[in-house]
Amino acid sequence: MHYFEYRHGELHAEGVPVARIAEEVGTPVYIYSAATLRRHFRVFDEAFQDVPHLVCYSVKANSNLAVLHLLAREGAGADIVSGGELFRALRAGIPPEKIVFSGVGKTEREMEEALSAGILMFNVESLGELETLSRVARRLGKPAPFSIRVNPNVDPKTHPYISTGLKKNKFGLPEEVAYQAYLRAKEDPYLEPVGVDCHIGSQLTEISPFVEALKRLKTLYLRLREEGLDLRYLDLGGGLGIVYGEEEPPPPAAYAEAIKQELRDLETTLILEPGRVIAGNAGILVTRVLYVKAHPPGPEDPEARTFVIVDAGMNDLIRPTLYQAYHQIKPVREIPGGETIRADVVGPICESGDFLARERHLPPVSPGDLLAVFSAGAYGFVMSSNYNSRPRAAEVLVDGDRFFVVRKRETYEDLVRLEELPEGF
Repeated sequence: MHYFEYRHGELHAEGVPVARIAEEVGTPVYIYSAATLRRHFRVFDEAFQDVPHLVCYSVKANSNLAVLHLLAREGAGADIVSGGELFRALRAGIPPEKIVFSGVGKTEREMEEALSAGILMFNVESLGELETLSRVARRLGKPAPFSIRVNPNVDPKTHPYISTGLKKNKFGLPEEVAYQAYLRAKEDPYLEPVGVDCHIGSQLTEISPFVEALKRLKTLYLRLREEGLDLRYLDLGGGLGIVYGEEEPPPPAAYAEAIKQELRDLETTLILEPGRVIAGNAGILVTRVLYVKAHPPGPEDPEARTFVIVDAGMNDLIRPTLYQAYHQIKPVREIPGGETIRADVVGPICESGDFLARERHLPPVSPGDLLAVFSAGAYGFVMSSNYNSRPRAAEVLVDGDRFFVVRKRETYEDLVRLEELPEGF
């Protein structure tokens, strides 16, 4: 559920007309709904209310400070994958003892920053990383709490770029390798094994891969407990999918029930790392139509093609280009009549791969019309870039009948702020 709806033919974000935001802030612009973020977090968190757990929001999904601060006030922790995300999470008010540090390429500097901050634990992804973590902890004189990310070789049945739980993926360690690593770490005074971790992928629409991975994780957890390791956390990662088009992902309650059934006799605290399921449908990208161009049919292409050229491109939302992802697109002001055109919605980037939708049936739009790209709250702005020297979009948070610019639109000066011409060049 989300709080973007039409009222009298005009799209609203909660109590604010989307067109009003576009006129005052400009386009392209990301708009997030505070009510949707709160609702999604609460529904997910309450599904696990009868077991010890901690919901660590996956910062990489949407790292805006206002979004993180809102979720921190709801009680969320953070799943981070970089020193920059640690900085953001702490700046937004997320307590360090609710932060877990994932990712395959942690640097010594990032480890030092996180260990000094007092995070809950590191999710270690390789033997080399475990050795480095021990060395950093020894240098700081502070034992490092950690779990090892297990790669269970389970097919998550999702896009290959966001599959992380197969043997061919770069993430985690095989179960037996992880088991031996835990036993060696037990003898290291600067390594503190506190949990076991697993994350098999993103945008999963079935429960069975989660359960299959969990069964393997549970077996390892019990083996390690028998070896005398004082494990307290079982980190199941995130990955629960959302509706972009016609997907039918399980609701959080059904996902939670399956997890709880599998862990009903295990004494542990669950760590959960939802990202997309919290933020995905809590945001839209609003873009303005610049031109409508028609290519008539010809001998080599018997079909006419229509291009709706908008001011948002692949630098603003790369998911359609990178993942061939579907995002619903609708006019901000409904166009009466029921007539439709089949068109590619494309941006101004000098790439043929610059599109938001292909062969999409839309109402007949005109230059100046506003379009809303739905389900853009996760992996939207965070993956945007300055390609073609385009300033990145503004971000707006709506709360009831108020809205706030929570990230200003970049300027041309921002594009070159960190660059310098060499002296005497």
